[in-house]
Amino acid sequence: MASITIRNVPDEVHRAIRVRAAMHGRSTEAEIRDILEKAAKPEGRLKLGSLLTSIAREAGGLTEAEAESFNQLRDKTPVEPISFE
Repeated sequence: MASITIRNVPDEVHRAIRVRAAMHGRSTEAEIRDILEKAAKPEGRLKLGSLLTSIAREAGGLTEAEAESFNQLRDKTPVEPISFE
């Protein structure tokens, strides 16, 4: 698992994260991981394939069987973030 060092965090921000972590009953480090995960992978995000499928369904051009065949063809492998190293 990767490690990140963040420098020059303002004292007020660090203090706010410590308070937030205490309210959630976890360490500051765990709180920061949670914040980063929610920012990078929001729960309500809409995926392009799902959007296109819903548009086709609304337009009446795609049956449930056709939509299911597309779902089976989808590559559901998680995408790796780009590396600049």
